[in-house]
Amino acid sequence: MRALDAPAEFLIFLVLAALTLPVPVVVRCGAAPAPRTAVLPLQRAFPLDRRVDPDLLRARDRVRHARILQSVAGGVVDFSVQGSSDPLLIGLYFTKVKLGSPPKVFNVQIDTGSDVLWVTCSSCSDCPQTSGLGIELSFFDSSSSSTSYLVSCSDPLCTSQIQTMSTECPPQSNQCSYSFQYGDGSGTTGHYVSDVLYFDMVMGGSLIANSSAPVVFGCSTYQSGDLTKSDKAIDGIFGFGGGDLSVVSQLSSRGITPKVFSHCLRGDGNGGGIMVLGEILEPSIVYSPLVPSQPHYNLNLQSIAVNGQPLPIDPAVFATTNNRGTIIDSGTTLTYLVEDAFDPFVNALTATVSQTVTPIISKGRQCFLVSSSLSETFPLVSFNFLGGATMLLKPEEYLIHVGFTEGAALWCIGFEKAQEGVSILGDLVLKDKIFVYDLARQRIGWAPYDCSMSVNVSVTSGKDEFINAGQLSMGSSSRDMLLELLPIGLIILLMHVSRAMGFHFL
Repeated sequence: MRALDAPAEFLIFLVLAALTLPVPVVVRCGAAPAPRTAVLPLQRAFPLDRRVDPDLLRARDRVRHARILQSVAGGVVDFSVQGSSDPLLIGLYFTKVKLGSPPKVFNVQIDTGSDVLWVTCSSCSDCPQTSGLGIELSFFDSSSSSTSYLVSCSDPLCTSQIQTMSTECPPQSNQCSYSFQYGDGSGTTGHYVSDVLYFDMVMGGSLIANSSAPVVFGCSTYQSGDLTKSDKAIDGIFGFGGGDLSVVSQLSSRGITPKVFSHCLRGDGNGGGIMVLGEILEPSIVYSPLVPSQPHYNLNLQSIAVNGQPLPIDPAVFATTNNRGTIIDSGTTLTYLVEDAFDPFVNALTATVSQTVTPIISKGRQCFLVSSSLSETFPLVSFNFLGGATMLLKPEEYLIHVGFTEGAALWCIGFEKAQEGVSILGDLVLKDKIFVYDLARQRIGWAPYDCSMSVNVSVTSGKDEFINAGQLSMGSSSRDMLLELLPIGLIILLMHVSRAMGFHFL
């Protein structure tokens, strides 16, 4: 039968039938061979007469699971995004994660300035019980999850992290504990837990619904500072840093997701946006290399220009050392510049604005009374990074609207003077842009973008092999992207199968 004459229905029938055919056994002419039995000797990994620490067994299983999942590289995980960069509204972006068995949903802040995912423990008595963000707070109880266990001090994962200042093993407890202090003065302490994280993943045009993987995260038993305020209380923080304990590192090290993540945070309206473990594709993205061997996402900021004119700033003030540098941090609402850069920026901006604007000082901050559109009265600002990458800032990305005075809109500079030598680019600057954290190539890229629109994401089956792109939009799920990918994936599958069977699929 000629393949070109076979109708499509018959080809599909052959594909399905081939998957169910038994494997034939060929016996040569002559006497039938005597049956043989293959015996494979099995040995115990641990002798019966030796007591084994359960932590060693769990560590062994983690290594085993990592080997099993290596072939799943290149999936894209989509997280919904809520929140806003406006400090007068929410001043943060958050997403939802599902943890435990049965799964429980937690709202956690998106934070690229820290590593660990942590949620509030049910045993935390002084933590907020209600939230002014309109969300119902959840508390993690390891005893109610059938897949949860506490990470002990003898667990290899704990001992590997014990060198860091944030991880410790108190003498009176066998629980691997942590203590984090954030830049705003808030902090949390707790212990590490291992449990299942649930997500939907698209890989090579196929949906793996309700996928899951065990991850280690923190269970907070104490909080301080702004974390205790009920008006903006949330279930925890999702650290997207590059440390070994970040979920990004845990999943990518097992090949479950690629070693890259991206976000597009919407600045106007009700905020929101898109967050994926994967790569957002956009032709206009420019990249700058990460400063190596740094605990945060440090970039080499080289100069700042207002209306195209470079500011008189010594580039040395931006150099990265132990206590200096420039950090990308989605967990910070505003943007902070070192004093030697902040003062020239404010002076240049005030001198450049249109004559229709009235500069005033409000609550110690440089502000402006504006009666026309921002684009007509304020200049563009550019941050210039190593590698020729420039980040252009519109007025809405360095000013914040704080109200009205004398019939005019009151806009204030949203940059703050950094107390230390570290400049921090927060949500005010990050919003309305695609950001790609390419950890495999040690670089960060960005491009201006309307984050209310859909984005293209890469779907890969290997480290560098590009298959196709699907689309994600605000509030979409992996199932939505599957509808975009399914026709392409089906065609590719039929082509591969038909060629393997000797057909020529047209």
